[in-house]
Amino acid sequence: MVTHAFYELLKQFFSDPATNLFPVKNHPGSVHGTLKKVEQGKAKLNPPVEVPPGFRGKILYDREACIGCQMCIKVCPSMAIEFIPEGRKVKFYMARCTFCALCNDICPKKCIRMSDTFIMANTDKYGKDMIVLDSGHFVKDEKKEEKAPERPSPAPKPPVKAAA
Repeated sequence: MVTHAFYELLKQFFSDPATNLFPVKNHPGSVHGTLKKVEQGKAKLNPPVEVPPGFRGKILYDREACIGCQMCIKVCPSMAIEFIPEGRKVKFYMARCTFCALCNDICPKKCIRMSDTFIMANTDKYGKDMIVLDSGHFVKDEKKEEKAPERPSPAPKPPVKAAA
């Protein structure tokens, strides 16, 4: 008896893989040695898979735009956000983050966003790369870009003469 699973298996067998290939053809003995060979042109890396739209990667945080409302802290299921009382700002611990983007969605000032950075492997979960304190001023830059071009004001209408 042929089942739905059999057809699914055949379909998967003839389709392209959905995973990213390993960066090199064979597993290297030394990653650092392989990277040196790539720099010298002796080895070739597989091209990476493009990051899909809507990908939720490392958090970007505009510290200047933040008003310290703590809404992001209230919705964070993994408690990856800590409030800093002096300055009324927050910091993000990426080792705890589940990349759910709830903080991004609830922020009233839109000073939190998800980037397309996904390679964050680190041996120190409290290292400089794993704690986000400020990522720059992207909120102000967007507002400048989003402004509609100014339209020239219409010519003034001639005054209406009163009937005598």
